[in-house]
Amino acid sequence: MTGVLPGADLSGLPGPVRRLLDAGPDLPLRHRMPSPSATARRSAVLILFGEGPGGTDVLLIEKSARLRTHAGQPAFPGGGADPGEDYPVGTALREAQEEAGVDPDGVRVLATLPELFLGPSDNLVVPVVAWWDDPSDVVVGDPREVARVARVPLAELADPVNRFRVHHPSGYVGPAFGVAGMVVWGFTGGLLDALLEAAGLARPWDVRDVRALEESGTRPAEAPGSLGEGGAEDAAAPTVASPAPDGGPARTVPRR
Repeated sequence: MTGVLPGADLSGLPGPVRRLLDAGPDLPLRHRMPSPSATARRSAVLILFGEGPGGTDVLLIEKSARLRTHAGQPAFPGGGADPGEDYPVGTALREAQEEAGVDPDGVRVLATLPELFLGPSDNLVVPVVAWWDDPSDVVVGDPREVARVARVPLAELADPVNRFRVHHPSGYVGPAFGVAGMVVWGFTGGLLDALLEAAGLARPWDVRDVRALEESGTRPAEAPGSLGEGGAEDAAAPTVASPAPDGGPARTVPRR
């Protein structure tokens, strides 16, 4: 089933999230995705919105550089379904807990979006939309899988100064974002682009700015919303957690 879940509580949601839910069944991105293969693995990602110091934000992770696939890439928390699991909602919540320490009890699941097929990894992904009623600390789960976790304000993602396109050596060209010290591209960049459009937050940006992926970089450290030297943050900065030097879990308590 696609769309708002039966019995979902939509009270108190900000306008952009409500607009996204209204437009969800016809998410702009779905028309740009290939048809799934017969062998595609069922997967889910959690698109977790919440209210942070910079306004409404969304949770992103950066995958560990040690992984065999998608190493070092930013993404929504998510992964493949386990046997007998409540798919896709249970899958998305479990992965978010394992990767970013999200307590499912503090999350209000709202809707599922149309499934999207990722040909290179042969995954059929269902995005699960949720609201963070009781945000827990931003936590890096297993450092072998996750390099960092960030709550990124939607205003940062929509800001034209943080938007460009990337060109991958494979020939791929697609939308990207320079936020929270990360270059968000690929499936996640495309999905964020579609989410901003559906939520009514999209602003004109320079689509002629195409950067080679290995040279794309991010915003300068002194730009608003980024982490400067010594970890000092400005009022609009994303809340970010990185692994501790000893490899153990790390957490950053969101500012209130």
